[in-house]
Amino acid sequence: MTAQPEPGADRSGDSYLPAHGNGGYRVRRYDLDLEYRPVANRLSGSARITAVATQPLSAFTLDLAEFKIGRVQVSGTNARYTHRGHKLRVKPARSIAEGGEFTVEIRYAGNPAPISSPDWGDVGWDELTEGALVASQPIGAPTWFPCNDHPADKATYRLALKVPAPYTVVATGSLVDKSRSASTVRWVFERAEPTAPYLVSVQIGYYDDVDLGGARLYVPTRLRENALVDFGRQPDMRTALEGWFGPYPFDEYAIVVTDDELDDPIEAQGMAVFGAGHVDGRRTHERLVVHEFAHQWFGNSLTVADWRNIWLNEGFATYTEWLWSEASGGESADALAHRWRDAPAQQGSGPRLADPGVTGMFSERVYKGGALTLHALRRELGDDPFFALLREWTSTHRHSTVTTADFTALAARYAGRSLDRFFTSWLDTAVLPR
Repeated sequence: MTAQPEPGADRSGDSYLPAHGNGGYRVRRYDLDLEYRPVANRLSGSARITAVATQPLSAFTLDLAEFKIGRVQVSGTNARYTHRGHKLRVKPARSIAEGGEFTVEIRYAGNPAPISSPDWGDVGWDELTEGALVASQPIGAPTWFPCNDHPADKATYRLALKVPAPYTVVATGSLVDKSRSASTVRWVFERAEPTAPYLVSVQIGYYDDVDLGGARLYVPTRLRENALVDFGRQPDMRTALEGWFGPYPFDEYAIVVTDDELDDPIEAQGMAVFGAGHVDGRRTHERLVVHEFAHQWFGNSLTVADWRNIWLNEGFATYTEWLWSEASGGESADALAHRWRDAPAQQGSGPRLADPGVTGMFSERVYKGGALTLHALRRELGDDPFFALLREWTSTHRHSTVTTADFTALAARYAGRSLDRFFTSWLDTAVLPR
């Protein structure tokens, strides 16, 4: 018998990606106990999900790629299920009352692979020459664990992952245990801060572990010398960003450099991942280093409530590039703002920053236009109120979700007047002002 979800329970309500994420419940915790065999690219194990129903549930759905399912239990009792596409539909033996806490345990196995998308390339779990990486933004989390794949459903995590002994595992959270048995090592990580599924990550490879001071660098031996130059100013970055945005929001920060090429760096909670091509010993890509670090405040601690608010992630991280350039002796933020305002991508009509559309989520207009908006706001308010605003923004919404309306309301309070015309001209029009 096919399990039928409650009406709308298999859709998140997200304005851009409603088919990813699910209604009817909120996840409190994920406990993942997995094993990965790199040579066979085989992932197996179990996921235990603790959730609370936000409506009466006779059935519900989770997001999960096409793994082989061994068993599904709800609160310790076998449940019926169907699994098509990336939706696992579960019908528990007994309905769940609104407000009721329940657990779902899923045993699964298979060969994880990224999702190919026309707009964002491959996202999710991906094999490397030696090991694997996870790059889940925006919809890649179900490629390796069952989840409610929406940025607003943040939960805590415990991840145990067993791999062959030569490999190092770097995962979202603090390493709390590491034990060896025969030819394998089991790594256990805890993420106590609420975290969106797309920001949970695993990196597996042959890495040297280097203390950078306030961060750890995981890098192949052949790239170590150059990487120490390219990431050597990480302690200075932390001092600068904490001055602008307030205390670093997590206990750890891991920088992983894979031995493979990556087009773009990858952000995760308490982590950033770079490819071998981002390392040259000349700090050529330092703007990307500070951009990914800024996401720990903007995107990770403060996570968008809906994907249409993506400029709150990318505009803020891009503006941090400009602030760091100025602070480290490069071009001033004002010079960079003028240069990028005159760039072709910012001319004429383009995606509206407050609603760029699915295909415009990661466009240059969102990144650079978002940074231009912040620079214009800085000039509107003055430096002291502007940076006080950013510190209150990160403090008030620490480890929660945010919207554009939240930010514009706080900015108006710092201005002491309505900023409706200002934000309409920058965020809600197809042509950016001068």
